[in-house]
Amino acid sequence: MNPGGPIPPPKKSRVLDPSTFGFELAKIVEEPAVLSDLAIREGFLRFQAGEGASRCVACKGARMLCGKTRCPIILRVSSFFQVVPKISSDTLAGSTPPGVFVGRIGYPHVYVGPLTPPILGDTTLLDLPELWIGRKIEEIVAFRSMLVRGKTRAKVSDVGIGGRLLEAITELALASKPVDLELTFDRPPRGSMLLDDEVQPFGPSAIVKKMKVGNAHWDRSVQKVYADTDLKASEAVLTLYKEGVLVTKIQRAFSIGAFGLKPQRRLVPTRWSITAVDSIISNALMAKVRELPIINEYRLYEYDHLDNRFEILMIPSSWSYESIEAWYPKTIWNPGGKEIVYFGDYEDYGGRSSYASMGGCYYAARLAVTEHLVGEGRQASVLILREIHPGYILPVGVWNVRESVRSALRNQPLKFNSLEEALGRIAERLEIRLETWKRVSRMLRLFLHQRRMGDFLEKI
Repeated sequence: MNPGGPIPPPKKSRVLDPSTFGFELAKIVEEPAVLSDLAIREGFLRFQAGEGASRCVACKGARMLCGKTRCPIILRVSSFFQVVPKISSDTLAGSTPPGVFVGRIGYPHVYVGPLTPPILGDTTLLDLPELWIGRKIEEIVAFRSMLVRGKTRAKVSDVGIGGRLLEAITELALASKPVDLELTFDRPPRGSMLLDDEVQPFGPSAIVKKMKVGNAHWDRSVQKVYADTDLKASEAVLTLYKEGVLVTKIQRAFSIGAFGLKPQRRLVPTRWSITAVDSIISNALMAKVRELPIINEYRLYEYDHLDNRFEILMIPSSWSYESIEAWYPKTIWNPGGKEIVYFGDYEDYGGRSSYASMGGCYYAARLAVTEHLVGEGRQASVLILREIHPGYILPVGVWNVRESVRSALRNQPLKFNSLEEALGRIAERLEIRLETWKRVSRMLRLFLHQRRMGDFLEKI
């Protein structure tokens, strides 16, 4: 982020093509607000690239802004997390949590398959981030590294016609409880952990030759939307969310192509299904927030997790939203930097018209704050400030942001009568100087300017 404020990108926008975005969202989701929310503007990658550490924070190992075919940071960190498989043969018997991963390399021909540990029983914890808040990175790495990725090649449009193996993967992906599997691979699984800023890590992989699936039990609500081939994908997502199905489970079903009109169903790379679902849900919630009464005080919610420090400021005003990350040197995306790197995005009352430069974390946090506001029946402008300190040694996925913000909002807020009082508390808790936050935050500049204008007019 430019310390003087975000540089406005060019006006023309387009949805990313499959080679860069991972899938053509417009073929699956028809909602204009969501398509606009996730649209890429011309020149976006060039604008975001920058140099040095700032380029790595913009890229986060996903966009290859350095021009290399594989992220040097991910390669270096992965080498320290080489997984010793708990199986040495080409067969595995275990209970998938359930977990499924859909890759993005080679789109529209991608690898898809189950994530399965070599243990039987209740493995739910291993693929349900809603249960991970409060756990250390070492714990998360330990249990995620047990998950072996079985994979088979499929065309994204093969949903419903891809043969018995893809059908079996779909069956277990929609299960409500762990499913027993027997897998036969082309070789013993091997490789390092997959690390990604959007997706939670997992262990070694191998091509699946055969798969035997035990009894898979589905939630009735999931079964109903899967069977309804006349229901739009966005409507399916919102139906399940309203019925209390966890966001992680909705994202998993979305990735396997379980939603939408029959001819439009597609496999969706996991990293994009996460952001798409967060966008669909939060857009629907934002529409409700805009109709609610505005809060009547300044509120501040605080939370720490995995050496990430969150300050969530709610301002008594109509809906707007900004999220800013501050990456310290020696963190995963700023390992050799000498200075803190700032990155963030802002949207006003009308919402976004382009994809957020900071990626999936923006949408994950927005889901959490709109969810809270709707639950309380109130409207506000929301600013999220996130300091990422050196203890955040590897990416664990955007769930960390979503669940951290949710956890913060479950606590009672600190309440203030003025913006200055709230900012004073932020200055006490965050290490970065308040003047720096004022420079990088568009929202703070807008509200502080309004206050100065109000003071000036009162004196006239």
